[in-house]
Amino acid sequence: MKKWIMSILVGVMLVVLAGCGTSKSTSAGGSVSGETTLEKMKKQGYATVGFANEIPYAYATSDGKLTGESVEVARAVLKRLGIKEVNGVLTEFGSLIPGLKAKRFDIITAGMYITPERAKEVAYGNPDYMIGQAIAVKKGNPYNLHSYEDIAKNKKVKVGVIGGSVESGYLTAVGVSNEQISIFPDNSSLISALQSKRVDTVTVSGPSIRKMLESANDPNLESVNDFVQPVIDGKSFRAYGAIVFRQGDDEFRKAYNKELQALKDSGELLKILKKFGMSEDELPKDVTVEDVLK
Repeated sequence: MKKWIMSILVGVMLVVLAGCGTSKSTSAGGSVSGETTLEKMKKQGYATVGFANEIPYAYATSDGKLTGESVEVARAVLKRLGIKEVNGVLTEFGSLIPGLKAKRFDIITAGMYITPERAKEVAYGNPDYMIGQAIAVKKGNPYNLHSYEDIAKNKKVKVGVIGGSVESGYLTAVGVSNEQISIFPDNSSLISALQSKRVDTVTVSGPSIRKMLESANDPNLESVNDFVQPVIDGKSFRAYGAIVFRQGDDEFRKAYNKELQALKDSGELLKILKKFGMSEDELPKDVTVEDVLK
């Protein structure tokens, strides 16, 4: 009986060992077969891109087409890499990084600012735009708001931000209390909150504010044209946005950065920015992700 049991155990061990000898490790940017993300996309002919509904960076048109500054930059670069199709998956901004890490997306995009905190979880490409913040208020600016510091000084003021965005951190950094900050999932809910007086002001990037107000077409709302950029750690802050990769997708990220530089050099990047209400002032110049994270 003991010999029979021992024979079974030996057989099981041999099967397990044989399996171990033929398995392949899975890298952060690859698959079980050892195929990298870039190789996979080239093979299948498309990329799965996670995006949040934030005009003008990423959004779906009325006929369901995915577009926006970040989307069109990604589309142009991916085309240069031999990937012709972009399959967009709409999700809330705060779910983008978790979805990327869970491999539901190949990359994510939607006005994703480069921050040291996010860089601990994901890998950024080089920036494709540089931008400042802005606020929208009720017509006449009843609380006389011209900066985040003005919001901090008046504890009655309620400000709306998008969940997972950097604006919440900027606000608290200059002294705005958590009780003053209300979180919303996207631009449309932000503008709705301002219209219904649930908040007194909302803040996103300059281009987003312009597009939000343009879409709302509400004469009772306006942007603050003389808004002063937040001063954090003694510096007036401007943000840089970029496409985001999984950590370990180095081959893909380096190939992307090379083609993004070609897009800048040819003038095509500026054309894309202008299409979505930006200007030459919003070009990132020669700034790299490493420069931003210093």
